[in-house]
Amino acid sequence: MGVTCLLDTHAFVWAVSDPDRLGEKARNLITEPTNSLVVSAATAWELATQVRVGKFPEAEPLVAQYDRLVQRLGASHLAISHAHSLRSGGLSWPHRDPFDRMLAAQAMLENYQLVTRDQAFSDLGGLVTVW
Repeated sequence: MGVTCLLDTHAFVWAVSDPDRLGEKARNLITEPTNSLVVSAATAWELATQVRVGKFPEAEPLVAQYDRLVQRLGASHLAISHAHSLRSGGLSWPHRDPFDRMLAAQAMLENYQLVTRDQAFSDLGGLVTVW
């Protein structure tokens, strides 16, 4: 029986566009057929925002094909619930990025492993990260 992995935004981007950039453990988790992959609505929100403000214009094709890419990856969408929002806002964690806070809250509440290389998450107890 596999595990469920929530992909951080960069992990999603690399999984669909440049898998060699993923860490070996992350790549193995993503490609293992017994594991389940989940992509948060926060990832769609973050990508669309970064394209709109000009911070990540090369992601425009990813935004335009988002649903198809999630499906191609064999992942499921994870909506943002009020419980996720309350946990995200209430986390005792100085990290201010709202997308990271949401991903952390979702992974913790749903008991998912967060696939990320972002070291900011290492300061948050109770969260399992993999890279």
